[in-house]
Amino acid sequence: DAAEAAAVKAGKPASRFLFPGNGAGGHLTREYFYVLIKEIAVLAGVDPAKVTPHTLRHAFATHLLAGGADLRVIQTLLGHADLSSTEIYTHVLDEHLKALVLQRHPLARDEG
Repeated sequence: DAAEAAAVKAGKPASRFLFPGNGAGGHLTREYFYVLIKEIAVLAGVDPAKVTPHTLRHAFATHLLAGGADLRVIQTLLGHADLSSTEIYTHVLDEHLKALVLQRHPLARDEG
């Protein structure tokens, strides 16, 4: 509608809905998505305080990077204008790689 078109022109999200839908369930708002992931966390036995939309986004990016996805592809998927925003996710892999080298490299092993 006209209000959404004006919002897009002003640089705001195209919709107030996270996932617009025409189905019986209707639209999924950001607020309801937040509540939903908290409920799913409880059902899964995970502390709901540790599960947020941001942690899901972070896990998504980290798993893509660990799986070999190109940083520019991840940048596009996350909607980052600047690559430096996406590079934040590489710190997790840096720590993982350091631990892997210390564990597996022959010169890092304690042979004593």
